Amino acid sequence: MPEKILSAGLMGLKVQLVEVEADVGGGDLGLFSIVGLPDKAIFESKERVRSAIKSIGVQFHRRKIVVNLAPADFKKQGPGYDLPIAVSILSIHYDLAEDFEKAVFIGELSLNGDLRPVRGILSIVDYLKKIKIEKIYLPQQNSFEAKLIKGIKVFPVRNLKELFYHLKRKKMINELADFKVVFPKVDNFFDMKNIKGQRQAKRALEIAAAGSHNILLFGPPGSGKTILAKSLVSILPSLNLEESLEITKIYSIAGRLGQKSLIFKRPFRSPHHTSSSASILGGGAWPRPGEISLAHRGILFLDELPEFSRSVLENLRQPLEEGLVNICRTSNSVVFPARFMLVSAMNPCPCGYLGDKNKKCICSPGQLLNYQKKISGPISDRIDIFIEVPRVNFNNLIRRDLEESSIEIKKRVEKAKNIQLERFKSLNIFTNNEMNIEHLKKFCFLDKLTEQLLREVVDKLSLSARSYFRVLRVARTIADLAGNEEISFHDVAEALQYKAQLGN
Repeated sequence: MPEKILSAGLMGLKVQLVEVEADVGGGDLGLFSIVGLPDKAIFESKERVRSAIKSIGVQFHRRKIVVNLAPADFKKQGPGYDLPIAVSILSIHYDLAEDFEKAVFIGELSLNGDLRPVRGILSIVDYLKKIKIEKIYLPQQNSFEAKLIKGIKVFPVRNLKELFYHLKRKKMINELADFKVVFPKVDNFFDMKNIKGQRQAKRALEIAAAGSHNILLFGPPGSGKTILAKSLVSILPSLNLEESLEITKIYSIAGRLGQKSLIFKRPFRSPHHTSSSASILGGGAWPRPGEISLAHRGILFLDELPEFSRSVLENLRQPLEEGLVNICRTSNSVVFPARFMLVSAMNPCPCGYLGDKNKKCICSPGQLLNYQKKISGPISDRIDIFIEVPRVNFNNLIRRDLEESSIEIKKRVEKAKNIQLERFKSLNIFTNNEMNIEHLKKFCFLDKLTEQLLREVVDKLSLSARSYFRVLRVARTIADLAGNEEISFHDVAEALQYKAQLGN
């Protein structure tokens, strides 16, 4: 009776337990078939498994072999099923000492029996722990990533021969020991102290970093918009372990972990404006995370915002509002997290010099209108902070007095972030920008004078309900930076100032 070997498959971040069973019967000599909705990579695993089993000195069956992957209605993809298929075939004629109901096998085999790493291990191990699986056998290169999840035994396997001897109890593989996760010091190549002037822009970036608010920087070419955006990374609050694991799961599925087992710093993704919707949002026949998911808990920087296609920008609406992206196909639907901070930059007009004191704008009214129409109302509505970045004059450029460093700014940001973590500790959210209407009612109380100011400005600027709530979120962050429990008149006034720029 063939053993049922457990493995696991992924569809997006969703994990499915898969049973692998092999049977040997009569029929064509050497026929080897795999059933159960395998993709091309699994179909080709027949040759890898055949060669790997021969490499350990075991004679491969000369009769017909059928391998079934269950459930049959779940599409399987990737080479990670090589190892469980090989173990299933070996279990037909060998007495393997393992409780296969409580162990999972995952890994890609090379022709000589060595194991290669696979994607998505962190999500898989996290799921296996929840369903009470006791142990997992996987490639050695994936073992440290798997051990980030405590409470499940991880056995790093270098090759099929080593695993075969372990299952025969001839030579045992040692379980990977627990280790403490230590976040290393993150070096930043960009520091706020190297940016001369632009104090108002730096203040806006500090608020954005503290509350994870979306921000748009606008100004003439060469004013420092891009360097400010890149320096924003240096003042973002450090990742906690929970956030780090969220990001690492996404990068593991996307195959972007490389030699890392854990993402230690917040992502900064900066796609080019020629990028397609699929590359930004995610997609493909087997959906993979796009740039907005790779920027989860970090920054998505869109430089020259109006140059991005309208379809790409409009497709950002749902992720910006809900913190996730739902990719639908005819056969399945995949949800990826996308709780990113949108940081964008643009010139005020096509030539870049509208409103500039030193250079005259040469754009026609029609060009100005077409340029501004590229940023639709719904997208503009979802941006919390608009800040002008004017040209820096020569005297400011040659000043020798030191600007405030990123380390000093980050201390204030971290303090504000800790206030938010304490405030939201029972609500499963991390930042002010994630507050819904109920949270706003509870945590954003305004006195009558402040409420009157807000009412007048909302009416004057014709702000939408969404913009009104975003102003409240920004005001809450400004109060947190000041260490105030209540939102003051000045907090709301400053928040309105950032929303009023560009006429929003």
